Amino acid sequence: MKMKVSVKDITNSISADELDAGRLQETFDVSVEDGSKMTLPDSFNSSLREDLIKLAVASSRANRRQAYGSRRHVGKRKPMSGMKHSVEWWGKGRGVSRIMRRTGQSRAAQNPHTLGGRRAHGPKVEKIWARKLNSKERRLARDSALTATTNLETVSTRGHRFSEEISSLPIILGNYVEVRDGKSEEFDIETFNHGSATRKVVAIFNELGLGDDLQRARDGRNIRAGKATMRGRVHKTPKSILLVVKNKSGLAKAARNLPGVDVVAAKDLNAEDLAPGGDIGRLTVFTKSAVEALN
Repeated sequence: MKMKVSVKDITNSISADELDAGRLQETFDVSVEDGSKMTLPDSFNSSLREDLIKLAVASSRANRRQAYGSRRHVGKRKPMSGMKHSVEWWGKGRGVSRIMRRTGQSRAAQNPHTLGGRRAHGPKVEKIWARKLNSKERRLARDSALTATTNLETVSTRGHRFSEEISSLPIILGNYVEVRDGKSEEFDIETFNHGSATRKVVAIFNELGLGDDLQRARDGRNIRAGKATMRGRVHKTPKSILLVVKNKSGLAKAARNLPGVDVVAAKDLNAEDLAPGGDIGRLTVFTKSAVEALN
């Protein structure tokens, strides 16, 4: 049986006080009403296959992995670790092992079993890390992860926080109307205008009952332990809301600034977006156009 979900129609009343020094910052009074019901695609009714989801996530991660390895000592290039000494061989007949030794010294060098020597079987650049997955398995994993996003208990168990007033998932954004100086103007929610756009998105998410999850991601952002802090991965941020759109335009650019919030186009949606790390039940918000694009 196909699921039906009410689309959320949003009205944003914008006001700003005026003083002698000029206009103050605009304030947003957002109201959300249930609009017409929308039938979800068959993808949301798939059987739950956590094994396939974990396979798909592992495959996506492996396919992004970059090749790495040591560089052998060639010409004037910087030699690899453990090969930075000038060495010589003493020759046979001395009653000692035939190991390369530092020039003018008896100390052994370069061999894997010597102090300061090279690694025995180091990583090779030519190693292929990619993991193949059948296209039908990948699609079934995505559909299974979509099904998990409709279960309130699963989403809550994953750690997401949302208002108790939310009785069903997923949340689908429909019409968007702005009221300014008594005049109302309707916009396509995806072609969001850029005037204080991120603040408007925060106000909308708060009114939808998702503000607690945004705060959880903001408070949970901390400095990563270990050497990764020296390699461009300083901060670690919890995963928060996933916003699925048809086209990455105004709304996508406004929402991607929020900590923990990810934005993905419907055509690029995969199991890793819906279940980061293989953990099912991510809190997901769709636009009406994105749901239609999933059919």
